[in-house]
Parts: sequence; C-alpha cells; structure tokens
Amino acid sequence: MAILFTLFILLVILLADAGVLNQYVGFVYKIPFGDKAGHFILYGLLTLFLDLAFFRARPDLSRRRIAVQCGLILALLIGLEEISQLYFSSRTFDLVDLTFSYLGVLFFSWVASKM
Repeated sequence: MAILFTLFILLVILLADAGVLNQYVGFVYKIPFGDKAGHFILYGLLTLFLDLAFFRARPDLSRRRIAVQCGLILALLIGLEEISQLYFSSRTFDLVDLTFSYLGVLFFSWVASKM
C-alpha cells in the first residue's frame, strides 16, 4: 500500500507540474480550505502507510524512532517539492500549503505510533 500511495502522490505532483491537475480535481479548490485539507490528508496518509510498512519491516527498531526518521525524511522531500513550485508557471509556492503538509505528517506519525 505504501508503494502504491507513493506512486499516486508522484502522479498528483506530475499532473500539477504539467498544469492539468485542475481538470481532474478542480472541485477541491471550490471547497473552502479544500486545498489545505488535501495537503494534510494526502501527505498524512503517505506518512501513515510508510510508517506502518517500516514498523513491519523493522520490528527491531522502536516505533517512535521509525516515525521520527520517516517524518523528517518526508518533511525534507515535501519541502523540496513545495520549493520546486517556484520554477513551474502552473504552480504556486505557498507556505500555508507546506504547513498543512507538515501538520499531516506530524498528526499521522502520531496516529501510526499509537496503532
């Protein structure tokens, strides 16, 4: 599931970079804070699936350690992706989007460690 969801997120990023994502999910932008909720949920679910996969793959490590390491790596990659939007005319860099992405990582890391 973690691999499939990672591929899904990459597809969403590629469609957004190409400027065609609105054709598929343009309705999200019509919902108040829909874009922010999308960042929170999508990156949060990615975090959850990756954490759970690594919990199984590395039972010798503590869940907290895995969640922190996974969260930090994702935070770096998510930040780089948000910054990369400065170089695409179809994209807009937004610190609030980045904040909601990070909140999703934090919250779902916590959820994964409690499961």
